[in-house]
Amino acid sequence: MGNCIQNVSARASLVARGDTWIESDAIQQLIKTSELSGVIRAVGMPDLHPGRGYPIGAAFLSEGYIYPALVGNDIGCGMAVWSTDLAVHKIKLDKLEKQLGNIDQPLGDDWQEMVRKRQQDKQVMPGVFDSALGTIGGGNHFAELQMVDEVYMPEQLAAVNLSVKHLCLLVHSGSRGLGEQILRQHVDKYSHKGLDVGSDAFHEYVERHNHALRFAELNREFIARRLLSNLKTRGEMVLDVNHNLVEPYSLGSGWVHRKGATPAEQGMVMIPGSRGDYSYLVQARPSDTSLCSLAHGTGRKWIRSGCKARLSCKYTVEQMKRTELGGRVICGSRELMYEEAPQAYKSIDNVISAMSEAGLIDIVARFRPVLTYKTRGTQG
Repeated sequence: MGNCIQNVSARASLVARGDTWIESDAIQQLIKTSELSGVIRAVGMPDLHPGRGYPIGAAFLSEGYIYPALVGNDIGCGMAVWSTDLAVHKIKLDKLEKQLGNIDQPLGDDWQEMVRKRQQDKQVMPGVFDSALGTIGGGNHFAELQMVDEVYMPEQLAAVNLSVKHLCLLVHSGSRGLGEQILRQHVDKYSHKGLDVGSDAFHEYVERHNHALRFAELNREFIARRLLSNLKTRGEMVLDVNHNLVEPYSLGSGWVHRKGATPAEQGMVMIPGSRGDYSYLVQARPSDTSLCSLAHGTGRKWIRSGCKARLSCKYTVEQMKRTELGGRVICGSRELMYEEAPQAYKSIDNVISAMSEAGLIDIVARFRPVLTYKTRGTQG
């Protein structure tokens, strides 16, 4: 366990194995962020990688202040897992790919009654970003049909209504333009300064932040509902977790900021690989050592701007629509196809083993990607 928890400064530590790919720039960002006023500790996860000023794949504990910039512009970005009635033994990928349809456009009129009801249920106020509900967005967001590949804890898998006989649906998206608007307006007014806990500015941000969390959860729900409707199958949400947020620390005083990190208080969570790698359902072990947080995925190895040059000379876009694990990728954007290539990401097995060896998780099951949806067109 000690080998996988490394202290990199007086306030910053890292969950990683000796062979985990961590860029020095990411570690420097982690250390610099840990030195902000009011920040007590910073913990980098094994998927840690550099961000715009602040690292991604990390958790930060503060007292007296919160820092909206540490949450970032995609408040509520996270993962939802849905069970489905799609039988694994009946899979025909050509048919499945066609049936999945196109969910790049806003929800149609036939969805609006359900939208209004769910907005009321979730206390999400109607607004200018309603047209984004049920759409994935760009970057690393996706929806993916998966099948159980290996089971390690059968009872725990059954407890969340997932089985080897049926596909599940994993949805990764966030608050779309709403989170971006909230951060931009905040930075325009306060720059990147911390907000005094209890101040008017603090209460204003937290209220808008919490609304964005609910919006992001609703967005993932409608992405799943649209896809299940296209596939003419039923399903239910079994897990949902936010990766970008700030909230009171559950294991002590203060406020924990998660920037691309999975909360460990919610029992079982899915830790996804890239579109060409496995995902793992794990049972979290809440620990103060990791600020009650886990990796949210594999983490990037390559910057987006360099991916096309590295890969286009080796693979055509059509070749990249087929993965080494036998899955398929729906992505109508040439740029996005290269930017989000599996080669641009770390190994999920290394990320999972680092957390397992650190005593932070128990592995419940491994899932294999079957069909990944990014976009039918070039829009993000």
